[in-house]
Amino acid sequence: MSGPDQPTRRSVLAAAVVAAVAGGAAPAAAAQPAGGTTAPAAGRRPPGAGGGSARPVDYRAWTTYADWRAGARDGTRAVAGARPGLEIAAPRGTTDYTDPHTGTTATWEYATWTGPLHRLPVPATEAIASWNAHTPAGTWLQVELRGTYSDGTDTPWYVMGRWAAGDQDIRRTSVDGQSDGRSTIWTDTFSVDDPSSGLRLAAYRLRLTLYRRPGTQLTPTVWRAGAMGSDIPDRFTVPASAPGRVGAELTVPRYSQEIHAGQYPQYDNGGEAWCSPTSSQMIVEYWGGRLTPAQLSWVDPSYADPQVCHAARSTYDYQYAGCGNWPFNAAYAATFEDLQGVITRLGSLTDLETLIAAGVPAITSQSFLKSELTGAGYGTSGHLMTVIGFTADGDVIANDPASPSDEAVRRVYRRREFENIWLRTKRYNASGKVVSGSGGVCYLYFPAHPTPRQRAALEAVGVR
Repeated sequence: MSGPDQPTRRSVLAAAVVAAVAGGAAPAAAAQPAGGTTAPAAGRRPPGAGGGSARPVDYRAWTTYADWRAGARDGTRAVAGARPGLEIAAPRGTTDYTDPHTGTTATWEYATWTGPLHRLPVPATEAIASWNAHTPAGTWLQVELRGTYSDGTDTPWYVMGRWAAGDQDIRRTSVDGQSDGRSTIWTDTFSVDDPSSGLRLAAYRLRLTLYRRPGTQLTPTVWRAGAMGSDIPDRFTVPASAPGRVGAELTVPRYSQEIHAGQYPQYDNGGEAWCSPTSSQMIVEYWGGRLTPAQLSWVDPSYADPQVCHAARSTYDYQYAGCGNWPFNAAYAATFEDLQGVITRLGSLTDLETLIAAGVPAITSQSFLKSELTGAGYGTSGHLMTVIGFTADGDVIANDPASPSDEAVRRVYRRREFENIWLRTKRYNASGKVVSGSGGVCYLYFPAHPTPRQRAALEAVGVR
């Protein structure tokens, strides 16, 4: 959680671009956009617009054997089975990568997969990629996005993340300073610079580059790669949804980020800022994910809930200097056996009711003043919490990690207040300045093989 006087996670990042990868792994050359200090807000159409119009949020993923075969493979292969994936077959070459966070240069073999062009049903102002993969020691991957604008021109290839489950080979990182003067990458989000111009992202394709130590047979395995494109309106308030499927509560573990304050300050100044990994760990364990004693052996044995420390380390973005990179959290969740994770946007609390009724909890992102969320007791410029149910009256039951103890994590928040602070894209901060909101961002973690009921609920909110 960011404090009330801290910048939002959508603030402009450092101006300098870190050291580039040579060859095919190099990020697009880009200049920092001039003017302003915060990322532009999203677009114009509200979620759930009537009249049969297309949803203003589109999540598309590549997960099947046919999906992986449909892309252009250069040194990669599609792998069939219960969980189809993409692996290195025969590397296309080698490249040197200088890790900007360690200064270490190493040589890597690499192979690529370039996905087919995906046309968005509603052209978007923002896009967020997410992925699920296994990266054994000695491997890592890079995810890129290239868009086509509504005027028919193309963006550069933008790096959406350089990622590994561990931190022994590279430091997982977003890439600052990527812009073509019309769109910009803000940590993990593609954003059209001036939505009021009418310019939109009409289509995109993804490119995956898989890396391994030369001379080995190691390979990353990618099970899911996708992106969410959205055109959400600039708005301070959102329409209220009527309670529907209420009265259900899921039994989700409760973890406090606050009991970790001061622990491992190298990871975003310790637990005070660990709302995202703490929320992620709650849902991972709800689905049965467990860390082994060996995985937790690095944590000080005097610390309670060492798995939260591990989640913070495993989601830390060394460029953003925080644990709140949205896709990195989803990718962490998918490192647990038979789990998937995606980043999308939802349109109302009705969507969350649909998921909860099927046994699927969700992580929501919101920012608010202390006076805007009754019972929270704090204000924040960006905070993640886990929605686990609804009271009989339709109020939101949340596991809020910004609590003084594990026992105090369960909260009940007023439906109307919660829905508005989560779905809006504009708000006033404590100084009266207009700043951005998340526009309904949501992390969804669910089994690799959902039950029919779970699958139907996920499809109902646009996730397949």
